[in-house]
Amino acid sequence: MSRSRAWPSLVAAVVVLALGALVAVGVGQALGLSHEPADTPPAAVSAVDLDPMVPAPAIATIDVPAGEQPALAAAAVADAVTSRGLPAPSVGTGTGPADLTVSLVPAFAGSDEAYRLRTQDRLVLEASGPAGAAAGLYALADRIRSGAALPADGVIVEPRLGLRLVDSGSVGREADPAAFAAGTDYSLNTDVVAGAVLPSAPWVDQAVVEEIDAQFRQLVQHALRQGYNGVVVPGFLEYVTFRGVGDGHEVYPEGDPHVARAEAMVDAFGPVFGYAQELGMQVYLLTDMLAVSPPLEAYLERTVGGLDVDDPALWSVYQAGLAELFESMPFVDGLTVRVGEGGAVYQAGWDYSSKLAVTSQSSVQAMLRALLETAGAHDREIIFRTWTVGVGAVGDLHTNPQSYEAVLGGIDDPHLIVSTKYTMGDFYSHLPLNPTLEVGSHRRIVEFQARREFEGFGALPNDLVADEAQALRQFLAANPHVEGVWSWTQDGGPLRAGPMSLYLRTGFWQLYDVNTYGTARLAWDPDLEPSQVTGDWVRQTLSPDPATATAITEALARSREAITRGLYIQPFAEQSVKALGLEPPPMMWIFEWDIVTGDSAALDSIYAVSRDDLDAAIADGTGAAEVAAAMHGQVAATSADDWHSPALHASFVDALAYETDLLGTLAAYRATVLRHAQWLDTGSLTAHDRWRAAEEEYHAARTQHVARYAGDLDLPAYSFTAADLGSDRADRDPAMAWLARLLLVAVAVVLVLGLTSARVPGAAALRALALAATRPWRLGEVPAPTNRTDRVLVWAVPAVVLVVSRCVLTWFAAPAHLVATLGAWLVLAAVLRWVVRGRDPFHLWAALGGVVLLRTVILLVALVVRGPGRYWFGFWTDPGARTVYVTVAFAAFCWLFVVVALVLRRAYGLGTTRSLGATLAAGGVALAVVAGGVAAIGLERALTVWNDQMALLPWGLSRILGITVHLGIPPSSAGVLAVVGLVGAAVGVALALLGRRRLPT
Repeated sequence: MSRSRAWPSLVAAVVVLALGALVAVGVGQALGLSHEPADTPPAAVSAVDLDPMVPAPAIATIDVPAGEQPALAAAAVADAVTSRGLPAPSVGTGTGPADLTVSLVPAFAGSDEAYRLRTQDRLVLEASGPAGAAAGLYALADRIRSGAALPADGVIVEPRLGLRLVDSGSVGREADPAAFAAGTDYSLNTDVVAGAVLPSAPWVDQAVVEEIDAQFRQLVQHALRQGYNGVVVPGFLEYVTFRGVGDGHEVYPEGDPHVARAEAMVDAFGPVFGYAQELGMQVYLLTDMLAVSPPLEAYLERTVGGLDVDDPALWSVYQAGLAELFESMPFVDGLTVRVGEGGAVYQAGWDYSSKLAVTSQSSVQAMLRALLETAGAHDREIIFRTWTVGVGAVGDLHTNPQSYEAVLGGIDDPHLIVSTKYTMGDFYSHLPLNPTLEVGSHRRIVEFQARREFEGFGALPNDLVADEAQALRQFLAANPHVEGVWSWTQDGGPLRAGPMSLYLRTGFWQLYDVNTYGTARLAWDPDLEPSQVTGDWVRQTLSPDPATATAITEALARSREAITRGLYIQPFAEQSVKALGLEPPPMMWIFEWDIVTGDSAALDSIYAVSRDDLDAAIADGTGAAEVAAAMHGQVAATSADDWHSPALHASFVDALAYETDLLGTLAAYRATVLRHAQWLDTGSLTAHDRWRAAEEEYHAARTQHVARYAGDLDLPAYSFTAADLGSDRADRDPAMAWLARLLLVAVAVVLVLGLTSARVPGAAALRALALAATRPWRLGEVPAPTNRTDRVLVWAVPAVVLVVSRCVLTWFAAPAHLVATLGAWLVLAAVLRWVVRGRDPFHLWAALGGVVLLRTVILLVALVVRGPGRYWFGFWTDPGARTVYVTVAFAAFCWLFVVVALVLRRAYGLGTTRSLGATLAAGGVALAVVAGGVAAIGLERALTVWNDQMALLPWGLSRILGITVHLGIPPSSAGVLAVVGLVGAAVGVALALLGRRRLPT
């Protein structure tokens, strides 16, 4: 037999290497890890030097104008007086001379809330109307409760920011111990009325409505006392019948329960939320867009052709609904709209839901113009939230001034208010202030979060007053259109993850009330000294004792240091990082919200960004725990008798003990993962020993933390499941490296014996495997052996190598990966065996086995360094090494099909066309089977199982929105690949039939 020519195969090798290089470039661009210093503002510092407390004014009688609004405000003054140990003053209207008289006078300032105090002889509060009278009374009450001096005689006081909103707090939310104790409910629905909805007439449970009403009144009264004048309540579609569309029954046909339920909802909750307006608060409803119900979606499909969010016809339907809302609930001042989140995770248990559909510049503009037209006709407002991070073509509207101008610059409407989070991203620390709040000509409000979802859900002391003051001052200096704030007292993050703290109702909610209080005070006067604001809150909420109040305020002044050092790895947090086409948050090693991650993608990337300052990054963790311990000692040293209640003292001390324990545990874990990554990076024995020592400390601390706080509703243990998964795989890295080395030596021996034609048992099989791995164009020259040893070894050796090497790659911990990988090989082998049915399969097994050996050598070379951990470390963080590896590995994958085609043509005489067709058919069937299996399981579920076992991406991805949602992977991808495989198989069969000829005998 003449020798086969090598050059066609070498040309094919060049081609597959070129393909591999293209794929490597694409992978690098997709991963795209890059970072640059972020413009993080300096830490806000406010020295604690509290003003001395002054005696409460002697107020025995209060005379106010008629009306519930000033009467309730006067009651706040009376409560403040009694809180200082004085008798409760009487409150009346037209009672004659009083110690405090509210007098309505002609307007003397631009704001309806302006007031001034006359202090000669008796106190006279002057205002131009009920709003100013109430605002002045609430301010006086606050000053009295805080032991602060009253405003100077005749000085006009008016708010710097005229719109001061709060969310709906914990209204309508159930304190469900079982749900909170589980800690696994990551639902993001914020509806406040769903608990009152019945499945049939009368549609609303009046007893539950009354409970919600009481909770809402409590929220409104507390917010008014703190200085707010508006509230935002979730709701829109559930109050709308679309009676203004067509004949009134086109969206919801006659008899559709949506109509009766919506009417019942308006009747039940109109009076509930209208109470806020009666007390002078503005009321805004809140909805995601696109809000839908099944009948509404069906109607849009019939009339508009689907959810075409660029079509004015679609928005005309929502305009009709909005007009109906303003007419049926006339107390509503406007609608707040968010387009950046939506889906089933936000659903409230009924069939109203939302879709992420408004994701382009044109659709946002079409929506706003339509809604603003309706709002303008009813003299109402639209508050548009710019929270669109990562969603569609407007994904950076929230943080990019250029995108902000492109999307919103052409919309000039006095009824539009644009609302934006104050940070350049979500409510994390270490982020720059949001630059979009410094541009544009729209009316703007700034969003703040009191119960910081990513920083313990309010379970950790976290005084944000100084940070908010710094932000407001910068925004106001840069943008004269900033006119308001929106404080989130409870909203943000899942309902039942974290502590069971429900604002004003359950748990130690006072710990984050300091931020709600501080936001309102700063909205009135941004130039206030932050520590004094905190001290005022401490005096009226925790302790009136001067020494105790100072100690608590000093401890709170250090709370940000503990948080920003203990929950963040600072060298990483203060970089603007991009990876996987996303902008990871500055925390990342603690995935939303309490999941301590163990995935290599996050932890290796954090190390790569931090490695030049690694020792300081590790020391920060220990330092934060020491700060928390010092805070604990300072507060614990105060006497419970000097607090407003011993229970508050106990709760605060317990919270600080919890923080100390948590930060200590996290410090040990931080050292563990960073030292492990350092060892993967450098191979340093010192790094290895430090990793092992830190890991022992972490395991002990984690065990203690979980044992102490698991199931605690107020101070819940963090989740270390993902961390332990990652730690377990890290522990196996050294052993896996040794196994890889031994296996590589074994494969090398097989290849050497085969290439040297050594006379050993199975020499023919080894010769065939070696040729297939190195010179497959000559495989057909090898005669088929007759002895059983060769015929078994030719497939058994590659099979063992394949299984063991993939077990090593997966730390012997990811059967899902093995099933997919080995399954694909088995299907490919089975189809090809059918192709050569009736013929000796020796050369086929040799061809497949040779490629297995070649690809395994490439894999093992990457694994022998420091195991799978180093393999993935290089993949995530070393672009050069990754490019080389992906190029060669993908080329070897493609080479498989080159070799198969060669052996089918040269060893089995199928001819070029038929060989190519059979190869394509086999590959297509393998792809169809594996992808079809994944599709049958469900892509999200399959990825979740695989990732849980491999610990490559954050474990929490699938627990919250899902891996496919986070990474933008279409759920249909597996099905599409299965179809592609079937099409490829069909084309391959067609080619094989086209080139069919008689096999040689």
